[in-house]
Amino acid sequence: VQLVESGGGLVQAGGSLTLSCAASGFSSEINAMGWYRRAPGEQHKMVASISTGGIRDYADSVKGRFTISMDNAKNTAYLHIDSLKPEDAAVYYCYIDLFGADRPIWGRGTQVTVSS
Repeated sequence: VQLVESGGGLVQAGGSLTLSCAASGFSSEINAMGWYRRAPGEQHKMVASISTGGIRDYADSVKGRFTISMDNAKNTAYLHIDSLKPEDAAVYYCYIDLFGADRPIWGRGTQVTVSS
């Protein structure tokens, strides 16, 4: 299973960007996909998740600014971020939760840097 994240970069505070996570190399059905992030000196924190049924969950700190979506046909999850804040700067990691798998599978991460 391979997850390829893209869309990270340097963005001004107040700006927007969209992260993508394309999954491939599996035959099981997807249960859910999501994003965590890790800022310097901090632990991984859940950002958002979405099930194939469309059930979404967000961390309180990002509600109203982050939108997660999934294209089931492309096995790709997206994380759209509006009104970026300096505290959103982190490495964003995508994961996929497959039916029957013991644990989720993680991507390598994509860096989001926010300039103030």
